[in-house]
Amino acid sequence: MNLLKTFVATLGTSSEEKKMDVARIYDIDINALNGKPIDLSLFKGKYMLFVNVASKCGFTPQYKALQELYDTYKDKIQVIGVPCNQFGGQEPGNADAINQFCEVNYGVSFLMTEKIKVKGKEQHPLYTWLTQKINNSVSNSSVKWNFQKYLVDKEGRLVDYFFSSTSPLSSKIVKHLK
Repeated sequence: MNLLKTFVATLGTSSEEKKMDVARIYDIDINALNGKPIDLSLFKGKYMLFVNVASKCGFTPQYKALQELYDTYKDKIQVIGVPCNQFGGQEPGNADAINQFCEVNYGVSFLMTEKIKVKGKEQHPLYTWLTQKINNSVSNSSVKWNFQKYLVDKEGRLVDYFFSSTSPLSSKIVKHLK
C-alpha cells in the first residue's frame, strides 16, 4: 500500500523535482586510501576527474600524466584516483602498497580513494552515479578497463567519460580547464 501511495504521489511531480530525489555526487560517501572519509562537496567549484587506477596495468604510466594534469590545473580540477582490482587482478595490493607504489614511482600527490568495485553487484555508489543516466542525467556507461576517466564539472554534473586510451592530458579533457 505504501508503494502505491508513493507512486500516485509522484504522478504529479515534475521531472525536475524527481531529479532532486537522486543523490548528488557531493552526497556520496567514499573513503580516502588512508581510510578517512572524503567530503566530495569540498570540491564544489572545481572539476573532478575520477579514474579507476591499477598498479600492474599497461595504462599504469598514465599516473605521470594524471599528476601533470593535477599539478598544472590544481586550481581548477581535483584528480581522484580510484584503485580497483576488477580488471585482470591488476591492483592486488593493500592501501599501504598502493600508496607506496604511487608515491615512489610517480610522485602522486592527488587524492586516492580506498580500493572499490567499479562494476557488478558490489559496485560502489560513486560508480553507480557515474555510470547510470538515471543518476547522472547525462549517459549510461560501463567501465571497460583500468584508467577509464569520468569528468564532473564545477557544479557536480557529469561532463563525459573517456576510455583508458584517452590521455589525461588530451584536449578532450583539458579544453574544459582553459
